[in-house]
Amino acid sequence: MPRPTVQDIAVAAGVSVATVDRVLNGRAGVRPETILKVNEAVERLNYVRNVDAANLAKRRTYPILFIVPEGPNAFMRALEAEIRSAVLREPLERTEIEVVTVPAFNERAILKVLDGVDPARLAGVVLVATDSVALRRRVDDLAEAGVAVVTLVSDLPNSRRAHFAGIDNVSAGRTAASLLGRFLDGRDGAVAVVAGSMVVRDHVERRLGFEQVMRSEYPSLQLLPTIEGLDEATRVEELLGAQLQRNPDTVGVYSLGAGNRGVGAALTSAGLAGKVRVVAHELTRFSREALANGLFDAIISQDPGHEVRSAIRVIKAQRDGVPVVGSQERIRIEIFLRDNLP
Repeated sequence: MPRPTVQDIAVAAGVSVATVDRVLNGRAGVRPETILKVNEAVERLNYVRNVDAANLAKRRTYPILFIVPEGPNAFMRALEAEIRSAVLREPLERTEIEVVTVPAFNERAILKVLDGVDPARLAGVVLVATDSVALRRRVDDLAEAGVAVVTLVSDLPNSRRAHFAGIDNVSAGRTAASLLGRFLDGRDGAVAVVAGSMVVRDHVERRLGFEQVMRSEYPSLQLLPTIEGLDEATRVEELLGAQLQRNPDTVGVYSLGAGNRGVGAALTSAGLAGKVRVVAHELTRFSREALANGLFDAIISQDPGHEVRSAIRVIKAQRDGVPVVGSQERIRIEIFLRDNLP
């Protein structure tokens, strides 16, 4: 059965095509009773508007601002590369993308960028959020002004953000604990946890999920205080190296941030490479090599390209007033072992 058209709606409602067009586009000059008749015809015929065609006819575009952390974090650089790829698709997707980088874990830098935003000129903002009251309020202000905000990788719950494009980080932490516990296979000892910073929600949630499983299912393993390496390899190497010296019974490491080079260097310097079981995050060139040569045992990863495309789709849907397809926007947790490296 062919899809109903605007002409079909006009016939069913007993009005002109021009009147149907005015109702569908929310323009003035139509009597309330006529609007009601058109909407009843739309519902009766199960009419689904071709938003892309309508936007193309109007030459509508979607200005989107991305705010991402700068620095050597390989995953963030992969994320930025995916955003740059989206820039190349602007003519096809009718987007106008601007990318701003800020120092990692720096709430003030994010707020400064948002201070310069003109809500009237934006369809949406996509940002890797720090978890703070001030940023939550700024996101709420943007939402109030009609700007869709999507949090990327790290969420900002209890705000009016439109969507979170990222994995379930509590589940990721629980998965890491389950993997590490199995790898250790009954061994006793200490487990080190290396984070970037506990001011970002994804790191807090990963640590939470990890601790939940470790304490309930592997009580013989001692969780050491979390190291905050700020995703800097040199800092991670120094802090983890010192912790390994203080805890010679360390049998496992969970690297939940981006300090993987520092983790590898600290284990190698301590003569523990291949002896301590390691679960880390994000499949980068270094973590791939560490997995292949046995320095790491498993990598929990997420698809940055999917996250960027999801953020753009959600903002466009918000601007067009159409529903988001939940299954399409779900970011899945991926687990890589040496045996299934792509």
